[in-house]
Amino acid sequence: MSWAVYLVPLWILLVGVYGVATTRDLVHAIVCVSVAQSSTYVLLLLVGYRKGGTAPVFSDIAPGSRPVTDPVVQAMALTDIVVGATITAMLLALAVQVAKRRGTLDPGELRSLESAATDGHR
Repeated sequence: MSWAVYLVPLWILLVGVYGVATTRDLVHAIVCVSVAQSSTYVLLLLVGYRKGGTAPVFSDIAPGSRPVTDPVVQAMALTDIVVGATITAMLLALAVQVAKRRGTLDPGELRSLESAATDGHR
């Protein structure tokens, strides 16, 4: 397999990082983080790919008769998907709380925590 296919996950990562760096909305930033996270799924699938490989179930084939994909990489990809979904859910819950407490999702309009704490004591 050519090394050029590894440019696809790099491109997806760069699109996500560019979105995080240029956004003016927390929800859009969370979506961009999710896009950047998806580049790791593609990378793991590329690492575990075997040309002509079958699923790693050995009940129907003789061992060594044909190539199989790496089950560890598949397990890592599934774990990565679960972790990514959990992080996205947590960040969206935090964004909802920020919107409730501060009334905006624009990072530029959010004041620091120190100034918010001192404003409450006046």
